Amino acid sequence: MSTNEVSLTPAQVEAFGRALDALKAEVIADLGERDLAHIRGVIAKSHAAEIAGRAMLHFGLGPVSFLGGVAALASAKILNNMEIGHNVMHGQYDWSGDPALQSSTYDWDTVCPAANWKNYHNYEHHTFTNVLGRDRDIGYAYLRVCEEQSWAPRHLAQPVVAANLALNFQWGIATHDFRFEEYLDGRLPMRDLPRAVAPFLRKAAWLLAKDYVFFPALALANAPRVFLGNLLANGARNVWAFAIIFCGHFPDGVAYFPEESLAGETRGAWYLRQIRGSANIEGGPLFHLFSGHLSHQIEHHLFPDVPAVRYPAMAVRVRALCEEFGVPYNTGSFWQQFGTVVKRIFRLSLPARRVSSAPLAAAASL
Repeated sequence: MSTNEVSLTPAQVEAFGRALDALKAEVIADLGERDLAHIRGVIAKSHAAEIAGRAMLHFGLGPVSFLGGVAALASAKILNNMEIGHNVMHGQYDWSGDPALQSSTYDWDTVCPAANWKNYHNYEHHTFTNVLGRDRDIGYAYLRVCEEQSWAPRHLAQPVVAANLALNFQWGIATHDFRFEEYLDGRLPMRDLPRAVAPFLRKAAWLLAKDYVFFPALALANAPRVFLGNLLANGARNVWAFAIIFCGHFPDGVAYFPEESLAGETRGAWYLRQIRGSANIEGGPLFHLFSGHLSHQIEHHLFPDVPAVRYPAMAVRVRALCEEFGVPYNTGSFWQQFGTVVKRIFRLSLPARRVSSAPLAAAASL
């Protein structure tokens, strides 16, 4: 189902919420060594892939070892970004007490500082999912992805802007918390900008030096090959992360909400908003792993601090609850979801007549 229409009484909304609370409590009570073995195994695989990739790039000579090195290094970076970094920094393994898996100290191999990301993503996005004016992840301040966003002439270029964002996604994510527009229009004092940007500049300098200076220099005559291999691996990671995240947030059937819908929002209504503001991508275990299990974006928005490896099993029960209560559960293949995202980006780049406020008014009443 992809329709956004939901008709539940307040009592039904709260019953729906209690059922989801019970599901989460059941899974939390069952966490243990199996979950730790999973994440530690993924970390080991990521390290092994990075070593293999860098070895093929450094010591290989032909195109086969080059392509293999790029693929292995890209796989390591994707796992580090998606299944490891994203999920650990959500606090999914804080319960373990393992110092290597604590959200407060973990940092990932991207130019976005962990503290910045946890501020605007863990708090802003996951608290105010798809609330216009509160969730800055709606279009990432660059794109018009829903009819309720006002059109501006700059949106004519958004297909090109989206393609550039995909290729440079880690940089877009890293600069998203700077709120440049708020400094430019005076809402934030310009004197604070250098301090806000400093952690990013330090981290970006280190990662740029690592991938494009240190490792190429270490390869001596193979330096150009290593430089290009690192560039392609980072690009592949960026495009993959962009595609997965956009498929989970901006395909057809995802709902957006007015700010007034937050007034008096109950736990059950919050759950309902998370489901209506998210979409899943269907696939097999390897696909789910490389997506960081964000192919189960609905379950991630419902239970962001539950180990993501649990989402496939939880999704079966969440979907059954949605069917029981008549709540739409937006799911489809990768190409189905991505296709609607691309069409939406092109369609909403053009001006259109003002849309009806009825859907937003209905959302506010939930």
